[in-house]
Amino acid sequence: MSDNNAFQIAYDDEAVVIVGSGAGGGTLAYELTARGIPCVVLEAGAYLKPEDYENDEWPAFNQMAWLDKRTTSGSWRVARDFPNLPAWIVKAVGGSTTHWSGATPRFKDYEFKTKTYYGGVQGANLLDWPITLEELAPYYDAAEKAMGSTHRHGRPPLPANNNYKVFANGAESVGYKFYATGPYATNAEPYDGRPASIQDGFNFQGDKNSSKWSTAVREIPRALATGKLDLRTQSQAVQITHDAKGHADGVLYLDKDGNLHRQRAKVVCVAGNSIESPRLLLMSASSLHPNGLANSSGQVGRNYMRHTTGSVYATFDKPVRMYRGETMAGIVADEARLDTARGFAGGYYLETLALGPAFMGAFVEPGGWGADFAALLDAYLNTAGLWIVGEDLPQETNRITLNTADQDQWGLPVPNVHFDDHANDVAMREHAYSRADLMYEAVGAQSTHHTPPYPSTHNLGSCRMSARPEDGVVDAHGQAHDVPGLFVSDGSQMTSGAAANPTLTIVALAIRQAEFIADELAKGAL
Repeated sequence: MSDNNAFQIAYDDEAVVIVGSGAGGGTLAYELTARGIPCVVLEAGAYLKPEDYENDEWPAFNQMAWLDKRTTSGSWRVARDFPNLPAWIVKAVGGSTTHWSGATPRFKDYEFKTKTYYGGVQGANLLDWPITLEELAPYYDAAEKAMGSTHRHGRPPLPANNNYKVFANGAESVGYKFYATGPYATNAEPYDGRPASIQDGFNFQGDKNSSKWSTAVREIPRALATGKLDLRTQSQAVQITHDAKGHADGVLYLDKDGNLHRQRAKVVCVAGNSIESPRLLLMSASSLHPNGLANSSGQVGRNYMRHTTGSVYATFDKPVRMYRGETMAGIVADEARLDTARGFAGGYYLETLALGPAFMGAFVEPGGWGADFAALLDAYLNTAGLWIVGEDLPQETNRITLNTADQDQWGLPVPNVHFDDHANDVAMREHAYSRADLMYEAVGAQSTHHTPPYPSTHNLGSCRMSARPEDGVVDAHGQAHDVPGLFVSDGSQMTSGAAANPTLTIVALAIRQAEFIADELAKGAL
């Protein structure tokens, strides 16, 4: 920490202190304040409102993205193409729910039991979750209703745009059975105070129309309306403290001017994403926890997962205009199944994806140039696209560590993101590329192009759930094995990544965790 930071202590009433306001933190804040429990949310970014969003890809990216310094290592191509941007997440109220596409598939039963079903996959640190799909099912229901997931609970589907029609016709042609324009948490008709989508194609840049669910649109405003939420923006958490008995009792944070404050807490919930959450725990080392808070197992930061991804773009002899309509509003689920005969464990989804010309130029072939690259951009109007989202197996060596040789703007060690593809990831990606090619060729594609993985938007693991303390960081409710009163409330707690986009599961876990915290506080157990 910089020497010129003044140390100040805020002796406010003790509360539940939540670090981060995204899918986990924002949901937790609403669920707790709705029960009358006071909460302080520390959000590192600003509070962007719908009128603030810029419908222009690069200005919007610079407005929303987490651009604080990070370093990257490992053999993954992202380390070469985007060394300063291993993850594409948001630094603002609502976190990456303001940027996400909106896809809300559920995890499948076997995906909670990967060690049981996948067996001994060499190099993978597989572990069964300490909870089951059956236990989480009612919270999935609650999350889908809160988010307004299409195709669920009577919610109508989004309309089919051209990108989806090409995608769906290709899926049908190759014999796929399970494809649709959802489930997505973007309204096809007015719901829960949010209007219907106007099909404007700017989901990744924030949604000016507010038809897409995010905690910035729903949970945070409702929590503020209870009068029980103290939302502190531009507040960077730097350390979690504990009392002499080891119970979490506060958070140190820096305000926008670099002044240091302490907020006392009955309970601390960390929901800063799978990079910032382990970074905070590692920076919170103490005499009781010399290797980092909640890290007696040595698992804090380990088992980082990012989903197996890549894209396929296909060119046709007629215009597709994939940019019209929702950025992503189509899913093929046939490959999201347990079938090791394909040469890999786990499954994957194919999902429609449309990038604008600016992002297309940056991501379609990073570092590319010349005639082939120009031809891809020249064919933009006639291009259809999809994204691969598949289960990435946890590896102990894929991890977040503190890079003490490099510092951020506050003088704090930056997180280093180390990642190597597992052979299972490579086999899955190649299979997905080939199936996407077949889909597009079946409906007349003139050519297809495979992109490498983008900077990750699905960051998972690094503080995983486990039944035994020696195997992970938190228990079945997300409470640290080592530190009473400390919870992990984001995708960091996921024991495995599954094939599904993770936001729905993060929200379901947060609703369940809020119920547990409220009950424990009522009993005086926290």
